[in-house]
Amino acid sequence: MQVQLTDRQQHILWATVRHYIATAEPVGSKALVNEYQLGVSSATIRNIMGVLEKAGLLYQPHTSAGRVPSDSGYRIYVDRLITPSEALTKQVEQVLQQSLAQKDWTLDFLLQGAAQILATLSGCISLITMPQSSTAVLRHLQLVQVEQGRVMLIVVTDSYETHSAIINIPPAIAGQEIDVEVIDRELQIVSNFLNSQLRGKSLLELENLDWSQLDREFQHYSDLLTRSITEFAQLSRTPASTHITISGVSQVLRQPEFAEIQQVQTIMEMLESEQEQLWRLICAEPDREDSKKSKVTVRIGAENPLKPIRSCSLISSTYHRGSMSGSVGVLGPTRLNYESAIAVVSAAADYLSEAYIA
Repeated sequence: MQVQLTDRQQHILWATVRHYIATAEPVGSKALVNEYQLGVSSATIRNIMGVLEKAGLLYQPHTSAGRVPSDSGYRIYVDRLITPSEALTKQVEQVLQQSLAQKDWTLDFLLQGAAQILATLSGCISLITMPQSSTAVLRHLQLVQVEQGRVMLIVVTDSYETHSAIINIPPAIAGQEIDVEVIDRELQIVSNFLNSQLRGKSLLELENLDWSQLDREFQHYSDLLTRSITEFAQLSRTPASTHITISGVSQVLRQPEFAEIQQVQTIMEMLESEQEQLWRLICAEPDREDSKKSKVTVRIGAENPLKPIRSCSLISSTYHRGSMSGSVGVLGPTRLNYESAIAVVSAAADYLSEAYIA
């Protein structure tokens, strides 16, 4: 739901979020009067903060405390009230160039160096994925009978990644009386058909195969193989390597938001043992329509589908190396300097897209 705010309400929300980011303390009207030139009285500010609270943009952690931004408040702050600094973006690019450009880096070392600098500049956990081919293309497909009633489906992509799966052939197809050599010949014919139809196409296109062009006598394989090929198409959305280069864990966990040991443990477990899920999130297309128009994606609090980081913000962007692409991002508490974090992520993505690899 789109929240309509007056200019004054937006200004008070901006000041509240900015003050809370700086202090990590609930914000009261007197603090805003003292720190910002708002041109209104403390009583007026209190009334406006009350309106913002009713709109779900602020909340009181305790009845006697000041107010704290909600995820929705941060969202309006990010979408409407700030402009990432182009000057800071250029400054970060210069730091990356000065720190990394003079060395003969391999890609692994380049990503590690960039991750360390990104974590230092943002004060967050930095996350960088290896570049991957955005669309895996079929190079070869083969069906091989491994024993009676069991067939191995082998798929080789253009990057020479190999995927395989065992398919159980129902008795109606295999038949007790059919010779093994007959099955082998049929599988070769079906393999030839599949290669002629699918070679050079994205694995994501395999689900749309027109089986009607296969000779009628082999149609009984279509339903069985369609399911297996669809599984390969789904598998292609996540590459074999989902390793993420991570830096800055120790410094961000010193933030007051991570004072509870249980929360720290869940985040650490996710970073150590659930990298595939994290990879999917960093590399996924943004859900929000306005985020799709932006170079940088910002997921705030509960917008993150992974439970361990629903009290965090994840800011990410895509970098490109030839036909391949990877993602770079930072993870921190929702109370972070969004202007700076967005600029840093944007600059890092630009640098990784252009950096020379020896």
